[in-house]
Amino acid sequence: MLRARPFAAVVASTFVLVGSAFAQAPAAGGEPARPDLKRGAQIAQEVCAACHAADGNSTTPVNPKLAAQHADYLAKQLSNFKVKAGAKEAERANAVMAGFAAMLSDADIRSVAAWFESQKLKPSAAKNKDMVELGQRIYRGGVASKGVPACAGCHGPSGAGIPAQYPRLQGQFAEYTEAQLVAFRQGERRNSAVMTAVADRLSDREIKAVSDYIAGLR
Repeated sequence: MLRARPFAAVVASTFVLVGSAFAQAPAAGGEPARPDLKRGAQIAQEVCAACHAADGNSTTPVNPKLAAQHADYLAKQLSNFKVKAGAKEAERANAVMAGFAAMLSDADIRSVAAWFESQKLKPSAAKNKDMVELGQRIYRGGVASKGVPACAGCHGPSGAGIPAQYPRLQGQFAEYTEAQLVAFRQGERRNSAVMTAVADRLSDREIKAVSDYIAGLR
């Protein structure tokens, strides 16, 4: 079995790979280049695999699963890690991801996002039997007393989301989903006004319950 390299070494070597292998010029005429799945697979293998796995099925809850996620959503998130011209900070704050995203061209982002979208998601499961009813109630019907809408209204009854609008949630690690909802509530993640408003009205228990329920959606 291969032993994992120290995280710092992985990050350092990856930056070199990104800068040397994946810098791409924009398409002729200034039009966005079509996603290149071969190049996307290369980026996934050499840049993303250490944390997310080459096929996007991360095995570590702190690192989200990317497999089968909508390409438009992934591209938006990668772009949000970059500091835009005239801005003081990126819309999403993450030192590691900011470093990777900064070295990816727009074409690279579209290609690797398309690659992950094409991969098959390995299902997960809800683990907390004591909270499954509460989680289901929130996901399917929201929390009317707090003005919280049903998650299914945007992300779909099975958590598959809507391409170009709402991300796929099904099968995501409960720990990751919970962490993102907390980040929205605390203002640490600021790239969705809708999710900030929703998370701000949920208690810790409600967040934990709905996150666990989402993990088991198929």
